[in-house]
Amino acid sequence: MGIGSSLSTKSDVTAMKSKVIKRSIVIAGHKTSVSLEDAFWETLKELAAARDVTLSDMVAEIDATRSQGNLSSAIRLFVLDNIRRS
Repeated sequence: MGIGSSLSTKSDVTAMKSKVIKRSIVIAGHKTSVSLEDAFWETLKELAAARDVTLSDMVAEIDATRSQGNLSSAIRLFVLDNIRRS
């Protein structure tokens, strides 16, 4: 049974939708915009608070360590990786 087969109704899919929010963040002195679903922003803020770092510092660390892809994708993968490890 695959991931998609666990979604049994349209309401299950609707519950998974999340509004995309665009935020400006300063990374290494440069302002950039990042678009993420609200659930990713909230989890990223929780991860930053748990590590006692600012959201900008957390995003700067993600940006510095990504090997490819765009910043939004790198943040989503970072959040997913942390959720899987917890």
